[in-house]
Amino acid sequence: MLRVTKQGKRKYQGLGVSIDAKYWDFEKNQPKRNCPNRDAILRLITEKTKEYQEQLIELKIENKEFTAKSLVQKVTNPTKRKTVGELFIERIQELKDAKRLGYAESHETVYHSLLNFNGHLDIYFSEIDKEWLQKYEAWLRNIGNKENTIGIRFRTLRAVYNIAMEKQFVKPECYPFRSYKVSKLHQDTAKRALTKNDVLEIINYQAQSKKCRYRQLTVDLFAFSYFMGGINFKDIAFLKEDNIIDNRLSYIRRKTKQLITLPLQAQAIEIINKYKSTNNPYLFPILSSQPLTESQQRNRIRQVAKSINRNLKAIGEELNLPIDLTTYVARHSFATVLKRSGVNTSIICEAMGHSSEKVTQIYLDSFENEQVDAAMSNLL
Repeated sequence: MLRVTKQGKRKYQGLGVSIDAKYWDFEKNQPKRNCPNRDAILRLITEKTKEYQEQLIELKIENKEFTAKSLVQKVTNPTKRKTVGELFIERIQELKDAKRLGYAESHETVYHSLLNFNGHLDIYFSEIDKEWLQKYEAWLRNIGNKENTIGIRFRTLRAVYNIAMEKQFVKPECYPFRSYKVSKLHQDTAKRALTKNDVLEIINYQAQSKKCRYRQLTVDLFAFSYFMGGINFKDIAFLKEDNIIDNRLSYIRRKTKQLITLPLQAQAIEIINKYKSTNNPYLFPILSSQPLTESQQRNRIRQVAKSINRNLKAIGEELNLPIDLTTYVARHSFATVLKRSGVNTSIICEAMGHSSEKVTQIYLDSFENEQVDAAMSNLL
């Protein structure tokens, strides 16, 4: 047995081997020369002693308190290290259980990307070093991924690596993102905002044929987003009558989980009334009263958004607008039109890209309703 002693307290741990007492040298505390399997037993003692010494050194380096009993437990019942693949799968399921389907899907995309790159993910996080990351980056570029897409892949991988460190599946000194900078994987995208006159052209657009009747819904949804704080398409899809309180639109931003409350513009009210239906609890015909799972709702919203963006692009080309139209352009244009009208940047931020969207919403939420109401009077 190994005896571990600390502060006068002892803990014994058997090695799973026993020999006749006549073969044991009690003075030297080791098997006698004539002991059967002596070399193997000595090697076992040496290896087990080394395990305890290594664990002891690690605890001292980390400045962690321990007892003789807890030291034995750490050696005999070590925390199971998870592979990269195992932790990714676990994280994806956690996100799905938390109903964070968008993030779960993003993690799944990175999981499959890493799987295609490495061939398997039966590796430990300590094997992901700077050289490994550089090879992964080169592989992503070689298959045609753009700079910002590569950045998203690496930020997700880094987030899962941080979880691995937090759960002690990998030692902090193995962390490769100190020398490999993910921040370099970013490329500024062209601003997707229009002038006030461009926006008015879209809002006043009239389809030229019956085949384009679906385009009126496209124009109305674009206009509604513009008039109502650049509300995201997904948030529009889930709006109900309950979101209208005292002539204000109040809703929880699905991405940031923040409460947004804005004055209902007259033009927005007209659009709502146009699509109001007693057969549909939602304000707009994107979702319906038909019961759908979250996954089905997500797919439905994507399909409609795809059609809306296709129509917006066609409208933009017909109007000879300087940029490709998407639902996001309404959101960006809302901010820039207010900014160009002299609205203080502390109320609404001009940059509505991914890096500042959350900040913009925080600023909108933090001001009194009267200030936001006054600011939004500049939209027309």
